Amino acid sequence: MPPESPLLRRTLFALLVAAIAALLLVLTLRVFWPGGIGALEWAIFGCLALTIPWAALSAANALVGLVILLRERDPPAAVLPALARTRPGPPDSVTALFVCLRNEEMSAVLPPLAQLLRDLDAAGAGDRFRLWLLSDTQDPQAVAAEEAAAQDFLAAHPTARYRRRADNAGYKAGNVMEALDHQLTDETFFLTLDADSVMSAAAVLRLVAVMEADPRLGIVQQLIVGRPATAAFPRLFQFGMRAGMRAWATGQAWWQMDAGPYWGHNAILRVAPFRDHAKLEALPDGSRILSHDMVESVRLQSAGWAVRCLPAEDGSQEANPPALPEFLRRDERWGAGNMQYLWLFRLPGMTWLGRLQLLQAILLFLGAPLHALALLLALANALTSGGAATPMGALALAILAHWLCYFAPKLAGYAQVLLQRHAARRYGGRAAFARGALAELVFTQLFEPLSILNKALFLARLPFGARPGWLPQNRADRGVAWSDATRLLWPHSTIGLLLTAGFALVSAPALLLALPFTAGMILAVPLCVATADPRLSAWLRQRGIAAVPEELAP
Repeated sequence: MPPESPLLRRTLFALLVAAIAALLLVLTLRVFWPGGIGALEWAIFGCLALTIPWAALSAANALVGLVILLRERDPPAAVLPALARTRPGPPDSVTALFVCLRNEEMSAVLPPLAQLLRDLDAAGAGDRFRLWLLSDTQDPQAVAAEEAAAQDFLAAHPTARYRRRADNAGYKAGNVMEALDHQLTDETFFLTLDADSVMSAAAVLRLVAVMEADPRLGIVQQLIVGRPATAAFPRLFQFGMRAGMRAWATGQAWWQMDAGPYWGHNAILRVAPFRDHAKLEALPDGSRILSHDMVESVRLQSAGWAVRCLPAEDGSQEANPPALPEFLRRDERWGAGNMQYLWLFRLPGMTWLGRLQLLQAILLFLGAPLHALALLLALANALTSGGAATPMGALALAILAHWLCYFAPKLAGYAQVLLQRHAARRYGGRAAFARGALAELVFTQLFEPLSILNKALFLARLPFGARPGWLPQNRADRGVAWSDATRLLWPHSTIGLLLTAGFALVSAPALLLALPFTAGMILAVPLCVATADPRLSAWLRQRGIAAVPEELAP
């Protein structure tokens, strides 16, 4: 997809983002213009204006990605030229496979790794890879179970290695850097895997081949999709996430080119430049960087190394949180980590694209309190005379435009599959895919406002010492008791009820426009329980709703 010039691509993309942002600004301003703009309305407009850059960026990435997905015979090669220059056969280089552990259930972690090693051996490349189990486990009981499982694994796979740190300084990033400094010998590359990562031998060999084909590459990040799930929550969530990431990552890779992202796992990295440039010092307040991956990417870019995304789905998976509580907890960890990037903008040597990459990560979470505050201010405005002149038609159009832009990557991914028969066939046909898309959109309309509110509440507490920490994750499918869901989500439901009652006092149209934002908050507890209930999971699976291609493969 032309043009090839980075400057021209980025200029065209910036113009597209600016055009979408201008349209959103005009549609938003039309809501407040009649009758003059009061102080509350200026405040609402200000909140929404600050969310528009992310919405416009999402829409622009989605549009560019959709065009590439529909027009190119091989979309990943269209945005990663080195892919077309790879050679067949076993690699020349030696690659370390790093698997990072922290209080994990080893019976779930080790079988996919054993399969990967067997498949690499079958491909004649087993001697070019060395597996390392890098542990930060601290709990004594978990340590004992982990070490016993690791010893059995090492006995079956003598080339693998296990190492546990007594001091987990720097969290995962510190563990990886210690391994690079003290364990590796002649390895040229290392590939990072989380405990829930699953990668095929073909995908691993492709990543190594891409690195060998282009010596400028410091990191190649493969697209990651959700593993087939039985629980309803991850099944619905990852169905939409998969469609959205495919369009987003393809569009983003087209214009970011050598300034791509790193998501911390399911990626391959060049040992020497990473060791030289990606050591992460403590922040000015003494805390360690939590969301290390984007910072490491920016550091390599600043040193002149290319960081590219390979937007290919096949052979690269992770497990998504099994229920709503785990998802919200993970979001809080990511939010705390991304907000740390505010400390880093003034660091010397950083490129403008590196700063933009960190800004994108911040905007991903900063939009939540802005949306929540805009909704609260809108209620205050509606309950006063300032909201009397609000044109409901213009308001509905502005809300729809913001919604379409915010969810544009997911909608573009759905459009791509529905427009391409071969893509729909992987999901069981267009009708089956459409049922999954419809179910996911209903779920998202309830879930997303709840997620936004939770981010907003957490970020509001963050300056006052709220810290989620990098705690062990629950990866097991399980139900959620009503009492547990109520204890976690009663503030969200209460806020939703109060907002809904307030808009109901204003007018029926105001209530109807508010319900898409407040219904998910009100229904937070039953939504949490239902999407973790095995009966709903079974009902979805029996009807093939939100199935992923791996479930349907013969």
